[in-house]
Amino acid sequence: MSELDNFTAHHFHWHCDQGIGYIRLNRPERMNPLTFDSYAELTTLFLIVTQQDAIKTIVILSNGGNFCSGGDVHDIIGPLLDMDTKGLLRFTRMTGGLVKSMLACGKPIIAAVDGVAVGAGAILAMASDMRIATPEAKTAFLFTRVGLGGCDMGACAILPRIIGQSRAADLLFTGRMMSAEEGERWGFYSRIVAAEELKGVACKMAKKIAEGPSFAHMMTKTQLNHEWNMAPEQAIEAEAQAQALCMQTKDFSRAYKAFINKQKPCFEGD
Repeated sequence: MSELDNFTAHHFHWHCDQGIGYIRLNRPERMNPLTFDSYAELTTLFLIVTQQDAIKTIVILSNGGNFCSGGDVHDIIGPLLDMDTKGLLRFTRMTGGLVKSMLACGKPIIAAVDGVAVGAGAILAMASDMRIATPEAKTAFLFTRVGLGGCDMGACAILPRIIGQSRAADLLFTGRMMSAEEGERWGFYSRIVAAEELKGVACKMAKKIAEGPSFAHMMTKTQLNHEWNMAPEQAIEAEAQAQALCMQTKDFSRAYKAFINKQKPCFEGD
């Protein structure tokens, strides 16, 4: 029995199907806010998934017409006002730990965004590897609107990589809403689909990725995250080493044999 078999989600819905893990925040009546407990539980899940070969990719779904409204005003914001500096730092490091666990889990993550994705909800989408949205998606990094810096949970490092420095500064300084159309035009969202098609499109993307070479996908995700800190020469060498490891996998051999036999390869992740 794996560690994942013993995992029970109390603060969001979690299930696996054919190598795909599905996450859905479960407070639609409040537009799915995060709490101290849900932050910690999500982080634990991603840390466990890192070691699970059976999980090939993860989809974070919207619920009740919304993705995530960020930190719960009553359950999080209020208690923060009573914390000292050490307590506040423990909290901010915990929230940042969720993003770290998403980046390090080795599995491609797809965010399927409908309605609001604001504050920490926008960060959840940002920290995913791929993002699709409905026309109704509204994304905002709200932190300055509540008197905080836009530098939250890695936003100042990751968001400029996705949409560029000036556009990231626009969103992080103003805290304004980014429409789905603007998000697609800027590259935050890879596509916009109708609300009734969102789950199906996300699942289709996840299934296609799950059918691919999972070790190679892990390498791709690792290099995408690491190479921003490398000079081109370092990146080329890192990719040479990563690709040499991929060439030692059985999936690489399977792909070659399938090609010469004019067949579709069946990858097994080893």
